[in-house]
Amino acid sequence: MQTLRERKKRRTRDALLRAAVELFTSRGYEATTVDAIAEAVDVSQRTFFRYFAGKEEAALGLVELTVERFVQAVRERPAHEPPLEALRQAVLDGWSSINEVVESVVPVELYLRMYRVIESTPVLLAAYLRRSTEVEETLAAVIAEREGLDVDADPRPRLAVAVFSGVMRVTERQWVAQEEGEFSLAGIRALTSRYLDQVGPALLGDWREA
Repeated sequence: MQTLRERKKRRTRDALLRAAVELFTSRGYEATTVDAIAEAVDVSQRTFFRYFAGKEEAALGLVELTVERFVQAVRERPAHEPPLEALRQAVLDGWSSINEVVESVVPVELYLRMYRVIESTPVLLAAYLRRSTEVEETLAAVIAEREGLDVDADPRPRLAVAVFSGVMRVTERQWVAQEEGEFSLAGIRALTSRYLDQVGPALLGDWREA
């Protein structure tokens, strides 16, 4: 159980994160200053830096919440599931239950709009891709542990995660480019499922026969 002090710190961090996302999605990342975020919550710039290293970390804060949830979900998948199936089910279940993670901080609509800000802002996209590489290493270690393998001796965990991550990246880019009406949780979940289902045919099938 969290102490009163811990709850207050959590509320302050959530308020700063919510203000940052609201400003990033309305004004743009570059036009938003740390001072503006702090002012929106009525705290000092010093207080902001107690919780975030800078704007970049605040901009990726919501994504980090969902990434942590996803990695944990992979760890908890049934042991009998093959690696790619465990990854697939974890991400699909994650899209279905994302409200539980995000809604306590911001409306899901803002979370979705923040994805577009990340994709359209070079410095954020670079940071996002850098973080994704770190997550791939974590996932490879989780998969190796599930399968009883040495991640540094057997390439299969990293290969499986690389394939999965590649599909997810293509899915995200396609989803962000869609029209507003299709830009939804249901849309990203359906697209994720469809693209993951195409991995086998794409890698092993003869495209010229289609």
